Amino acid sequence: MNKERITEEFIEMVKISSLSKKEAVFAAFLTKKLEAMGFDIYVDNAGEQCGGNTGNIIAKIKGTVAAAPLLFCAHMDTVVPGENINPQIRDEIIYSDGSTILGADDKAGIAAILEAVRYIKENNIPHGDLELVFTISEEGGLFGAKYLDYSKLSAKKAFILDSSGEVGDVIVQGPAQMRLFATIHGKAAHAGVAPELGINAIQVAARAIDKMKLLRIDPETTANIGTINGGTATNIVCDSVDIKLEARSLVKEKAEAQIKHMIECIEAACKEYETTSSIVAEFNYPPFKVDLDSEIIQTVDAAIKSIGMTPSYKSTGGGSDTNIFSEKGLSAVNLAIGMNNVHTTNENIAIESLVKSSELVAAIIKQIR
Repeated sequence: MNKERITEEFIEMVKISSLSKKEAVFAAFLTKKLEAMGFDIYVDNAGEQCGGNTGNIIAKIKGTVAAAPLLFCAHMDTVVPGENINPQIRDEIIYSDGSTILGADDKAGIAAILEAVRYIKENNIPHGDLELVFTISEEGGLFGAKYLDYSKLSAKKAFILDSSGEVGDVIVQGPAQMRLFATIHGKAAHAGVAPELGINAIQVAARAIDKMKLLRIDPETTANIGTINGGTATNIVCDSVDIKLEARSLVKEKAEAQIKHMIECIEAACKEYETTSSIVAEFNYPPFKVDLDSEIIQTVDAAIKSIGMTPSYKSTGGGSDTNIFSEKGLSAVNLAIGMNNVHTTNENIAIESLVKSSELVAAIIKQIR
């Protein structure tokens, strides 16, 4: 692999802002690179369906031999603060300047895929058809993968490069996620003159939350309250509180049971204070689990070993495009690419991890003959 090239390209990419639903400039940049590499490009209408300013990029290149097509995927969007990123290299590790994220999540995945394909082409290595998918709006909802035009794909095996951990780690199990949006209705009153005429929605919410099982529920299940908003002034009894909650589990039924428990806590508190609530539960994405005896695991296992590394198969508490690809019937795994402290201003990645990730992608391509 060309260490200097992948480093320069990664730095070039992270300098281009691509916040969720605002990926158009970066997508245009990436499209030009892919076209220069000989890919046929299709941009779907996923952005129109999720409120974004561009769609997913689907890039295809014909194989040089008859072999099963392979799909590699990474997402284009980043979380905030992700504008005006200023990368710094210290001791062979790339950081931001500390005021923003770095954007290794997931432009490190994109860089690795591009470098691997260049390596394959430059060295005339036989390969089957390759399909690259670069999704939008992965952060916060996996929207790009949900609205991807799957009719444009032929590959049955998908390798997603979007996990923390050492190169060689393979995510073979991920959780379902359910979300809960609740509004607790109180009754406004003057807090000094006639507080007894009011019902304080904050107090009701506090009672509900106090009864909830939260955070680590069991080895497979988590639950969290993400935001709580309400109230206008100290002299007004609060008449409304909005709460956003979630539950995740490697077992879908456990996530559903946790959501039910949280709803029951809210409803019980409202009953105690003689008020009401409005609750919407949303199933965000399904769990996935890959059989360790499956063909895709045999492929990735051999590829990892071929570059002198030891595979490690793991589960995760986070969601990724892998969840949706699996739901759509593809055999999919999520590959760790060595990014650290993602979604923080301390995010970083070692240059060696970029190189190793690209070596792994190339090794996977070599396995399919």
